Amino acid sequence: MLLAGRSGSGKSTVGYEVSALLEAQQVTHCLLEGDYLDHAWPEPPNSLLEANLAAIWRNYTELGYRRLVYTNSACILVPDMFRRALGAPLRIIPVLLTASDESVLARLSAREIGSGLDSHVRRSAHLARVLESAAPPDTVRIPTDNRPIPEIAHDVVAVTGWPRVSPASRSAP
Repeated sequence: MLLAGRSGSGKSTVGYEVSALLEAQQVTHCLLEGDYLDHAWPEPPNSLLEANLAAIWRNYTELGYRRLVYTNSACILVPDMFRRALGAPLRIIPVLLTASDESVLARLSAREIGSGLDSHVRRSAHLARVLESAAPPDTVRIPTDNRPIPEIAHDVVAVTGWPRVSPASRSAP
């Protein structure tokens, strides 16, 4: 499942809550914050994202994991990269968290420190427009304004259709 959204839409927080909910339901999965797979300075000559994702996924699959919750602002826009990195067969579930400019401003103002807030807010608004216009047709949009995180996470999990796995029937992650 690819969990996307503009900065300040709640991806990281919702991603962690989704993972907690899946764990409580005993659904095997792994959670990856995509922002950290290629964050380096100076920037490498080639993106490390796909190579790092493939390497991490290989480790998870060797342990039996088959479900991934992946959070990143624009991840739903690059399904082919996920197909290459994760291999086939692959069912991609694109989810887009949406938030109003007012909600994003409030969230980013509480989170961002220093002089970069204005540019961060502008980039977030630009990405919201890009995501809205370029999201794949099967993308499920979930609003986050004025909603509790557990409720949003429940909506995200419901979209996956992932079955509950009881401890007795689980032989591997």
